[in-house]
Amino acid sequence: MKTETSLADGIRITDMKAGYDAACKRLLSEKIILAWILRSCVKEFRNLEPDDIADRYIEGIPLIAGMSVVRDEEVSSRIIGTNTEDSTINDGVIRYDIRFRAVIPLPDCWTAVLMNVEIQNDFFPGYPLVRRGIFYGGRMISSQYETEFTKSHYEKLKKVYSIWICVNPPKYRRNSINCYEINENQIIGNVSESVRNYDMITVIMICLGSPEDENYGGILKLLQVLLSHEIGREEKSRILQEEFGIIMTQKINAEVDHMCNLSEGLWKSAMEKGWTEGMEKGMEKGMEKGMEKGTAMGIEQVNDLNLKLVKSGRTNDMIRAAEDKAYQQILFTEFGI
Repeated sequence: MKTETSLADGIRITDMKAGYDAACKRLLSEKIILAWILRSCVKEFRNLEPDDIADRYIEGIPLIAGMSVVRDEEVSSRIIGTNTEDSTINDGVIRYDIRFRAVIPLPDCWTAVLMNVEIQNDFFPGYPLVRRGIFYGGRMISSQYETEFTKSHYEKLKKVYSIWICVNPPKYRRNSINCYEINENQIIGNVSESVRNYDMITVIMICLGSPEDENYGGILKLLQVLLSHEIGREEKSRILQEEFGIIMTQKINAEVDHMCNLSEGLWKSAMEKGWTEGMEKGMEKGMEKGMEKGTAMGIEQVNDLNLKLVKSGRTNDMIRAAEDKAYQQILFTEFGI
């Protein structure tokens, strides 16, 4: 009976976390949120106002994680996505979180770019995350054959962006934005190619932090507030409206409400069903660590780690860390504790 109850609780929390993740994706697919991301991180949009980007340069109805999430009457405020599933016989299937088209105004023409936005909770999935971003960008490049161009018309190739929003980065990466792109290096001679001909793929890593961390502000604050587990709906709405001029439509308010309710449910479930055993074991290990070092810091560290793991939905890691001191140290490093 206990096993059945634990299984049911695990399924329920997994379903709630999936619902929370889906709500985050729906919020991020709002054109005004994407407009702030583009203006802050994408050089082609840096001198444009967010409202202008949302109204004129982002195309509208999205496919998010492979399925349509808007009804016909909601078309105007969300993006039109290209297919979020990309597959080949040899390379398997990629399911993008959010994928859409935008146009950029150039001096002599307008040109389209293909955008991919991913939300990433685990900064250390077992490989350098930026490599996955490059792979996603590469697939967005290669998948344009017979969709954006045919035969040898490579002049029609569209530039691609893969933008990664990292919710739980390690301490040394918090509140940072890094850009990875193709550059020309002149090895012999002074010949230069037009930038437009090779500047075709860019990966951007957005690592969120907290108000206590350096560089907290702008797009980093906007996204942290929007996706935060701790900030309530009213405070989120106030900050988004007063500091970023984002009008809280009925639809956006409903999504924020839904996300906050799911977040609260996840937290309460984890604390009530509280993974009590793991918390108790973690406290014991923390006390042992503190005794070994002659300080109470061990208890504080373990408590801090457990709270972060619960909020991230990583309860299995919390229980494992209570048993495995080496793994606990890895998690301390990951979360900058």
